[in-house]
Amino acid sequence: MKVSQIAGLVLVAAGTLGLVYGQLEYTREKSQVSLGPIELSMKQKESLQIPPWLSIGGIALGCVLLVLRGKR
Repeated sequence: MKVSQIAGLVLVAAGTLGLVYGQLEYTREKSQVSLGPIELSMKQKESLQIPPWLSIGGIALGCVLLVLRGKR
């Protein structure tokens, strides 16, 4: 497989996952305080919304890369 074909497959897969899930969730550690043997930290869950147009664009671009490299 060539690099453009691999990139096309990755874009199609990432776009499909973006459409299926719609958001990415991650945990972020806010602040850490150390007072001797006591340590305090706060973890906060956050999410990032993935716009549908971005996912569809990734799928379309991936398909274009696969089709164009397949003709050469």
